[in-house]
Amino acid sequence: MGRYRPPQTASSKYITPQGKKKIEDELRFLWKIKRPLITQSVSEAAAQGDRSENAEYIYGKKQLREIDSRVRYLSKRLDDMVEVDRIPENTKKVFFGAWVELKDNVGKIKQFRIVGPDEFNLKLGFISMDSPLSQALLNKIEGEDIAVKGPHSILKYYLNKVQYQPF
Repeated sequence: MGRYRPPQTASSKYITPQGKKKIEDELRFLWKIKRPLITQSVSEAAAQGDRSENAEYIYGKKQLREIDSRVRYLSKRLDDMVEVDRIPENTKKVFFGAWVELKDNVGKIKQFRIVGPDEFNLKLGFISMDSPLSQALLNKIEGEDIAVKGPHSILKYYLNKVQYQPF
């Protein structure tokens, strides 16, 4: 397995094992299930005759182009990704994949996980490592104050907790 080496600077090439699996699952679904179904539908529509006025055929071909485009994109992303699957030695310091708990200046607690840009999901509390908040958090240690430039002001937080398992 080797020693964990955290990313030194933000990069859009990092991904968690869970994020990689999600992309692989989508790729597998598109290629093994959805594309064959659409291909069959297009073949059936083509057998009906005049393709120039056949809406099913035209729509099916459009879907195939979109699927093929998405498959190419996902395949290339996976080839370029670096999966970060190790916990760092210093688990009180914020690295890629960390779960962090922040306290704002009125005492409100917010929890986030720092993930790759392909994984961010605000509903789940997943923020991209390229976001301003993540950039302010990376390499900070539990107990430090954090300042993030917001659209209208500087947002200040206290880094209450850092961990590498979900809260």
